[in-house]
Amino acid sequence: MDIEQAQTFLHVVAIGNFLGAAKKLHVTQSTVSARIQNLERQLGARLFNRGKQGASLTAAGQRFVRHAQTLVRTADMAKQDVGLPEGYSGGLTVSGRIALWEGFLPRWVSWMRQAAPTISLRLEIGFEPDIMQGLIQNTLDIGLMYTPQARPGLGLERLFDETLVLVSRSTACDGPDPDYVHVDWGTEFLHQFSAHFPDHPPAALSANIGWLGIQQLLTSGGSGYFPQRMVRALLEQKRLYQVPDAPQFGLTAYMVYSLSRNDAFFEQALQGLRLLGREERRGEVIDSATK
Repeated sequence: MDIEQAQTFLHVVAIGNFLGAAKKLHVTQSTVSARIQNLERQLGARLFNRGKQGASLTAAGQRFVRHAQTLVRTADMAKQDVGLPEGYSGGLTVSGRIALWEGFLPRWVSWMRQAAPTISLRLEIGFEPDIMQGLIQNTLDIGLMYTPQARPGLGLERLFDETLVLVSRSTACDGPDPDYVHVDWGTEFLHQFSAHFPDHPPAALSANIGWLGIQQLLTSGGSGYFPQRMVRALLEQKRLYQVPDAPQFGLTAYMVYSLSRNDAFFEQALQGLRLLGREERRGEVIDSATK
């Protein structure tokens, strides 16, 4: 199957019509149509319903989205792995929740650049379902997340525990207020929150990543639960305030990785994450690979 066809398919899905996809790809609309038709012939199924309103996915098209994404990502990884920059001996692809890219994972990248300077790194942001799928399909090497699932062939290790604290733009806030922003930290957080605030109505504002919630608080006010590690600098700068006496909730950060990998640099990468995880648990920060 032509990777170019899969890329074209995903562009049509994202934009919603063949003309827009053609402009994005810098080809003619007839070229886009031909690629999609060839793809449909290969798959033996119609992928789009064409109409005046654009192109909408058929049931078969909806099922193919995940496979097309995997094809494109695998091709990108193959280019990265085979076409390593001169002087590099290997590569790793790492994906993690955006909250873990706030401080923790960038420190690991710095650690790796010193400990394994000949290893090329591909860095991604992801959510648990996509990260787990990438690990199962071997398009990812290491995943960092909060709610992993045990799967055969994958190692799972606790790195450290986050402390979720309630913060607000106002010093007068004494609990989740009417402008409370609910961030999806997973089912465990939701259970804890509901147990402590059983009468709190569903939040009018919600976000799937912490960064979005923080931006909302900084722009328009309100309150929300965030990892203490993530808001520490904002609290010190008095741009946000921790709500006194509000309950705090726990959230565990895990790393998940393939058990079939035995490269020395892969084990080195895992050891770096373990080291940083231990430092995080002790409330310390390390800056170099030699500590």
